[in-house]
Amino acid sequence: MSVRLKTASVLVAVLAVSACGSNSLGGDPATSGPPSTSTSVNADLAAKLPEKIKSSGKIVIGTDASYAPNEFLASDGKTVQGMDVDLFNAVAAKFGVTTQWQPSTFDTIIVGVTGGKYDVGVSSFTVNDQRKKQVNMVSYFAAGTQWATAAGNPKGVDPNNPCGKTIAVQDKTVQQEEDLPARQAKCGDNKINILPFEGQDQVTAAVVSGRADAMLADSPVVAYAVKQSAGKLELLGNVYDAAPYGYVVPKEETEFAQALVQALSQIKAEGTYDSVLSRWGVQSGGIDNFAVNP
Repeated sequence: MSVRLKTASVLVAVLAVSACGSNSLGGDPATSGPPSTSTSVNADLAAKLPEKIKSSGKIVIGTDASYAPNEFLASDGKTVQGMDVDLFNAVAAKFGVTTQWQPSTFDTIIVGVTGGKYDVGVSSFTVNDQRKKQVNMVSYFAAGTQWATAAGNPKGVDPNNPCGKTIAVQDKTVQQEEDLPARQAKCGDNKINILPFEGQDQVTAAVVSGRADAMLADSPVVAYAVKQSAGKLELLGNVYDAAPYGYVVPKEETEFAQALVQALSQIKAEGTYDSVLSRWGVQSGGIDNFAVNP
């Protein structure tokens, strides 16, 4: 999308706007400083902010900080970091406001947005028809589903036929609500033993400990978990069912949702978007057709 820029004179470092984002982390993406790319405030976009955000000067964001590398807690147990954090902080910088990241359980975030507790939900939400009935969703990334198991696949799990196996999954995700039920329906009496957990970190731990035979989640999350497992986990099968992630915005805030699309387009043109994704090793999920309710 072509957007005419009307920039303010002050340059804002992409993550200097973060109230609770990653600031002084150091080594791999989870422990290094934020991208050095800077972005300029766009006064036209700032004018489109909801009055609540204009008055406070900040965007309050609900997130489930258990979904590395997209959103997860730093070693201090308080700071929310990850690809989603860096990217949305860059978006907020275009509006000239700060961000306040509030960790929450995944299944309460949309309710928190519709009820006014959060201004936006940013938590790897796959865009689907059910969610679009409740809120506006602004697409910004694409991810599929990936399986993983213990190294060597000792239980012989086949993602295409997991009947009789114990499979861990995060509660209220598309994997729990859409993927596994479809597979379960084909199992007859030899049912899948589905183990739902509140956080993805608990899902991964269940497979590492042997409590579960395998897990499934969004592809960048599973790839990151395998990479961080020191050889305890391995990927299983191929990535499938790619779909966009979306920022969750109240249904009545259509102008704000459209402004988020414009902000994404601008940080893409500036190079910040691709820089953030490359930093976290998830550039394969980058898109350029940002939209409201795609």
